[in-house]
Order: sequence, then structure tokens, then C-alpha cells
Amino acid sequence: MSTKNFKSMIVREDNGNFVREIKNKSINDLPDGEVLINVKYSSLNYKDALSATGNKGITRHYPHTPGIDAAGIVASSTNSMFTPGDEVLVTSYDLGMNTAGGFGQYINVPASWIVKLPTGLTLKESMIYGTAGFTAAQSLYKLESSGIAPSEEEVLVTGATGGVGSMAVAILSRAGYKAVAATGKIDKESYLKQIGAHAVIQRDKVDDTSKLHMLKGRWRAVIDTVGGNILATAIKSTKQWGSVTTCGLAQSIELHTNVFPFILRGINLLGVNSEHCPMELRKKIWGKIASEWKVQGLGNICNECSLEEIDNKIDMILKGQVTGRMVINLDL
Repeated sequence: MSTKNFKSMIVREDNGNFVREIKNKSINDLPDGEVLINVKYSSLNYKDALSATGNKGITRHYPHTPGIDAAGIVASSTNSMFTPGDEVLVTSYDLGMNTAGGFGQYINVPASWIVKLPTGLTLKESMIYGTAGFTAAQSLYKLESSGIAPSEEEVLVTGATGGVGSMAVAILSRAGYKAVAATGKIDKESYLKQIGAHAVIQRDKVDDTSKLHMLKGRWRAVIDTVGGNILATAIKSTKQWGSVTTCGLAQSIELHTNVFPFILRGINLLGVNSEHCPMELRKKIWGKIASEWKVQGLGNICNECSLEEIDNKIDMILKGQVTGRMVINLDL
């Protein structure tokens, strides 16, 4: 492997504190892998922020380079599936968790983690989606697989200004659904409508604190990104034969509900795990993202920054202060 040096964020542990630095790193320092990728773009996800602040449930060993998303150009490969010059993307698996990730200008990963960039997407666009957009698209795929189709009935999206929530609103709208965006940031109503929300409602409207087992059915389906009582509320306010997807835990990991919505209304609760999504399904969903689900005006959902500028963004995303997607240009 080359001795070439490159720019990378390195998080190190110092007497119980976790320090983030932008430093030069050698390609020789990367883990063994089949494909060396020159990363052009990455993105900031909540999981990246946890890794960058020393969460041992995400990253066990430090020093470490976060970044669960990466898009770039193959520099070298020992696997015949990829050749130098190929434009590719990697999201999920162990990237950025315990394998050096996309907050560095090079990654070295197994070929089985890599998706060739679909026709219809640029490298930057693929990272505007990233894990968040892929999770939103996988949620819609699961809804459609359960029989949910576009109609005049509303689909609720919770945590709608976050990365997954914003992408879910935009993708639902692009696919012909009436997305209702629920958010605690009511000052972001114009943003949510700009990206495709049919309506915007305050978060407390979908956070029922009564002890009722069921509520009046309002939603044809729900994409929930926050968990906790908001997910429980979504379950008991979904219409007959509706479906609810769950992919997040920002409110809580706990779920307190009852069986009535399932046995009286026949609703489906669908778990979404993008980290270990099978490759054939992963490719299929990325194909939809690049074609019939491709959002118009992707620039309205993202902000772009350099690797040096990401430090304070990490603190912001942990405080819920980031709207939409944050894309990192590794060449800036």
C-alpha cells in the first residue's frame, strides 16, 4: 500500500476526555481492505457525533476516524468488481464505527460494502442522501411492500427537521404521498413546506400523554424517526390496515404500547435497519433514490462544509440544532 499522507479527523482519548483534531494520516495506517477509495464527500450523522464524542457503544477503540458515509473514487482494488476510477459510495456496515471512516480523504474497505454510484446521482448528491436518506427511502420501501400506496390520506413523519425526517418528507412528496411533518421547531415550517411537506404540525400534537389505548385513526402510515412516546402515539393513531416504520431513538429507546392497534386495526410495525441491509436490496433502493424517488432541489436540504468546519457541527447535531443534512467536502 502507498505511503501517501492525507487529511483526516482523528478522535483520541486523553485522560477520559475525547479530543478531535484534523491531522495528516498515512494510507499505511488504514485497516486491511480490498478497495482503497479516495473520499470526495461524506456527511454528518447523529451516529458520527456519538463516535466523535467517545460513545463506546458506537466506537470501542480510539484513536479513531468517524464517518459512516463516504463517496469517492476507487484508487486501487484487489477485487475484480471494482477498478481504479470507479465512482462509488459506502454507507453503514462498520464504516466510521470501528473501521476508519469518511471523515478522512481515504478509506480502505471490503468490496462487499461498496455500491457503484447509480446513474442519475453525483457523488455529492449521494452524500446529501447518505445513511439518512437511505434510511428514509428504506422506510418508504417497507411501507410500499406492506401495501401502502400514494393516496389522499396523510403519512406522518416525526422528527421532520432531522436528517432522516427531512429526507423522508422530501422522498414521500416526490413519490406522490401527502407527508405531514411533525416537529418541535415550528419556526422551520417554511423549510419543511419547501422540501415537500403537505402540512406541518407541532410535535406535541403527536405526543399523546393520555392513558387511552387507542386514538382516532388519522394516519394512513407513519415514518417515525424518534421512538419513545411519539412512536407509541403514532401506533395508536394509525388507521385500519396502516403501517408504521421505526428507525430512531432520539426521544427514547422505550416503547410502551398495547396490542389493540395491532389486533383491532391490523396495523404493521416495521423495523428499519440500514446498517445490515442486504446488498441486493441496498442496490435496489439506491436505484430508486437515483430515479423515481430522486428529490428535486436537493440543495434545499443540505449545507456544505469542510472537514475543518465539522467540529462545531458535531456539537450542534447532538443538541438537535442541525436542520436537514450536513455534507462534508473533503477537498475543501
